[in-house]
Amino acid sequence: MIGVLSCSKIDLRGIYGPHFDALAPELDLRLPGEIDRPEDVSFMVTFVPAPDAFTRYPNLRAIYSVGAGIDAIMACPSLPPGVPIHRVEDPDQALQMAGFATFHVLWHHRNMGDLLANQKAGLWERQLTGLSPRARRIGVLGFGLMGRAVARALVALGYPVASYSRSAPKPPEDGVTHYIDGGFDEFLAQSDILINVLPLTDQTKGLLGAENLAKLPKGAALIHLGRGGQVDETALVAALDRGHLSGASLDVFETEPLPAGHPLWRHPKVFVTPHVASICEPKATVLSIRRNQLQSEPMTA
Repeated sequence: MIGVLSCSKIDLRGIYGPHFDALAPELDLRLPGEIDRPEDVSFMVTFVPAPDAFTRYPNLRAIYSVGAGIDAIMACPSLPPGVPIHRVEDPDQALQMAGFATFHVLWHHRNMGDLLANQKAGLWERQLTGLSPRARRIGVLGFGLMGRAVARALVALGYPVASYSRSAPKPPEDGVTHYIDGGFDEFLAQSDILINVLPLTDQTKGLLGAENLAKLPKGAALIHLGRGGQVDETALVAALDRGHLSGASLDVFETEPLPAGHPLWRHPKVFVTPHVASICEPKATVLSIRRNQLQSEPMTA
């Protein structure tokens, strides 16, 4: 089985090549420049494909995303219609996301940024009220695998948790108040800490702009773990500067890497991380692709 490693952003061979060699020797993975007969390529492994990434390969039967989302693949102009796109299956990713989100909830709830600044200044100042988890209402925007794991972790810590999704989750999650279409404004109004884990779609692009950020309670915090195109970064900075929002943790951005000199880098109320909230381990990625390929294209003697 011949596949192609094709990505405009990261070195797929450097990251995954040794694992394919060790764990999936049946799969012949090559870079585009190593493909002599493009018609023999039956699958592609990618993350952010170049605009013409799919043009050369007329017989693709599967496309694999090494990331949690597939929005960059779906937006590729050369994407062939009808070819299945597979997300790599790694249950550990949801646990990573839950842990990352929980850390940032505690960061904002317990004012860890202020405490760190006090340490640097040699100040001994104690917060004596508002420490109970019940003092902060959590809103989880998006309730797929990631959102459910995040909500479950925070419910376990005693936080009041609500979620928003277009349809009612099945099954519902114990301890979580679910909002669906028609309840978005009410959901935002009760979210002291809003955690976004939505995928990027036409409906979610630009969703968290000035109008919707203003619907959050005064002093709310934003934890943005979805996709960069969902937040109006200029509107976010304005909401932080005027004091409507108390802080933001941002793991994804409109432009990645975040450009040097961007105001978010040095904003005192912003915690910047470089898109690391949840990453599929290379070993799990390779085993997932191998399992699917052997099921869809069984080896013949």
